[in-house]
Amino acid sequence: MRKFTYGLPIALLSAAVVVVHPHKAVASISPEVIASDEPNDAKAYNNRGLAHYQSGDKQGAIADYNHALQINPNFAQAYNNRGLARSELGDKQGAIADYNHALQINPNFAQAYYNRGSARDDLGDRQGAIADYNHALQINPNFAQAYYNRGSARDDLGDRQGAIADYNHALQINPNDAKAYNNRGLARYQSGDKQGAIADYNHALQINPNDAKAYYNRGTARSELGDKQGAIADYNHALQINPNDAKAYNNRGFARYKLGDQQGAIADYNHALKINPNFAPAYNNRGLARYKLGDQQGAIADFQKAANLFQQQGQQNDYQRSLENIRNIQSFRHRSDRFVG
Repeated sequence: MRKFTYGLPIALLSAAVVVVHPHKAVASISPEVIASDEPNDAKAYNNRGLAHYQSGDKQGAIADYNHALQINPNFAQAYNNRGLARSELGDKQGAIADYNHALQINPNFAQAYYNRGSARDDLGDRQGAIADYNHALQINPNFAQAYYNRGSARDDLGDRQGAIADYNHALQINPNDAKAYNNRGLARYQSGDKQGAIADYNHALQINPNDAKAYYNRGTARSELGDKQGAIADYNHALQINPNDAKAYNNRGFARYKLGDQQGAIADYNHALKINPNFAPAYNNRGLARYKLGDQQGAIADFQKAANLFQQQGQQNDYQRSLENIRNIQSFRHRSDRFVG
């Protein structure tokens, strides 16, 4: 969910609302399986599968879960765990089939509902995901991750207030969840409550001072409230933590542009484009800064590159605006007030 915000004359503030949801909390495995010393015991295979899974060997984990299920075809936890491994290998449909088996065996298996919801969410089925999170929460009303994930799905469907309510529940259960604060901040931001968003980002950063996304998001909110220096400080922090964040360079460049530092803005757009050469907003924004400095040919070249990329990426409105900027330079070379805003 990316939003382009146009400044004056036209500045694309890339991902003014960057979706920094993880997008979901980490899927839950079943830790309650008791170890067994019996070599042909399904639990022993399941537990060794867990060890493989936790060490990163997903294929080895699946092989062990297969053995466990050959021995005990009614082993709900093994189906759930195999579903997790399949999901992480990209086989979402196979994962859902395993969660279905787990739930046929144990209809009160909250983790299997949660994990099936996560897989459905990954496939874009937000309504199906919400239905599964609802089941998980009916079984376990204190399942903080299910509230978190349902909030994320609701947010994706545009239900900001429902998302905020779910993040509130998640934070009541786990007040130290930095990601829930960050996501609630995003929902508040998208609802127009910039100050509330900043308060949530502050909480997220108190819990996790190395949360680059929270710095980025707070910078975006500060920038829109007119605090460009505060925004730059936040983008600086975000870039110290993650020097490869093209969007943070772009947004810091935009804040510098608004403060009149065209050279600093261009330097940031250059960094953004070095990281992501197909980042259309950075080309557009660099064109603005170049025009401000009197480099009309450089501005036209950047606007044309931005237009080409916007067209390739299906951003037709942005494509047309970049083209109109080129026409405005060509027709009114000495007037900046005719740019599209």
